Amino acid sequence: MSEGAPSQEASRCGFIALIGAPNAGKSTLINALVRSKVSIVSHKVQTTRMPVRGIIIEGASQLIFVDTPGIFAPKRRLDRAMVTSAWAGAHDADLTGFLLDSRKGLDDEAEAIVKNLAATSGRKFLVLNKVDVTDKPALLALATALNARVGFQATFMVSALSGDGVDDMRSWLAGEVPPGPWLYPEDQMSDAPLRQLAAEITREKMFNRLHQELPYQSTVETDSWEEKKDGSVRIEQTIYVERESQKKIVIGKGGQTLRAIGAEARKEMSGILEAPVHLFLFVKVREGWGDDPERYREMGLDFPRDS
Repeated sequence: MSEGAPSQEASRCGFIALIGAPNAGKSTLINALVRSKVSIVSHKVQTTRMPVRGIIIEGASQLIFVDTPGIFAPKRRLDRAMVTSAWAGAHDADLTGFLLDSRKGLDDEAEAIVKNLAATSGRKFLVLNKVDVTDKPALLALATALNARVGFQATFMVSALSGDGVDDMRSWLAGEVPPGPWLYPEDQMSDAPLRQLAAEITREKMFNRLHQELPYQSTVETDSWEEKKDGSVRIEQTIYVERESQKKIVIGKGGQTLRAIGAEARKEMSGILEAPVHLFLFVKVREGWGDDPERYREMGLDFPRDS
């Protein structure tokens, strides 16, 4: 145990799952809670595929956040794997938070989650996000309606983007996780290996730049990671797409798009690693990877068999 950690008698530790519809703001909220970049944030739906844990110390408590994929109506095998992963995260956690975009309110996706959540056991709390752009009477009505249907232990009104309300939520969670020893070193913010985090950063930059031009099945893998004698890091990554037409989109005219993605990713990686980064990106076509069990294992997802 690290020097600053409390005694096992005084310490608390627990897993906290955040579930919600795509783009409810889960990744942004986890980054605000952890005060660092641990989960990618993109305006394209379904960018979070695996439970990325953000870890923080709040007083004598270690809080381990599980950022689940957004819950939506699954259509393909990858969709089913992501939805299964999201609910598994909720069932396995000590506390489950339902995050709702308060501007959208109870749309069809949120309604389906509420029905499932009401039927699940475990301790739950409600987080209404984007409250800074929502009318207060509408917020109160939404909170009242949801608490009447689900046994939430607490309700938080936050803006994940600005951080408003996040401190109160963090403090409450610190007192609610069960007593027990810390599971991670005190200075560790995420259990996602740096290679994986680097791949997620590149994937985020790719989606932000290409928006609707690229399906979210596209993935990024870190092929090599070399720490040089001068303190810099040399990283090679491959962007995998399913069709040749998608490859051309990612590369762009004269390689412009790929260079722009690389420049943005390299800048963010350098900030996180606090070291110069030399990033080399390659684009390859991997047909049918969405049906390859090995790719699912690499993303931390169970491969769903056709029923």
